[in-house]
Amino acid sequence: MVQRRKFSREFKLEAVKLVLERSVSAAQAARDLDVHANVLRKWIREAEGDPGSAFPGHGNLKPEQQEIERLRRELARMKAERDILKNGRGFGPPVRGRNGSCYGGGRRVAADRLLVA
Repeated sequence: MVQRRKFSREFKLEAVKLVLERSVSAAQAARDLDVHANVLRKWIREAEGDPGSAFPGHGNLKPEQQEIERLRRELARMKAERDILKNGRGFGPPVRGRNGSCYGGGRRVAADRLLVA
């Protein structure tokens, strides 16, 4: 099994610079650098899109991706808090009464009858 090769940010930027600034074709640069042409074209697209945050590295996310991850964690926390408040027990699905309500409407009627009698 062939291991996947990893390239440094500097290598990628130099490869992109070779194509964009020195007018070398992507196919020729890919052959010279021993990289597949489609990989080099992908690097070029990424660098042209946002050169400052292109190729963030392993485990490092772009600022937009960091914000998305933060919002996902916050949403998960809020859903958990909502479920705790909705459930009243703190875990599991909401408890349903006899009439299908989560709020125990059926039990209140029975308690009112006990007070009257």
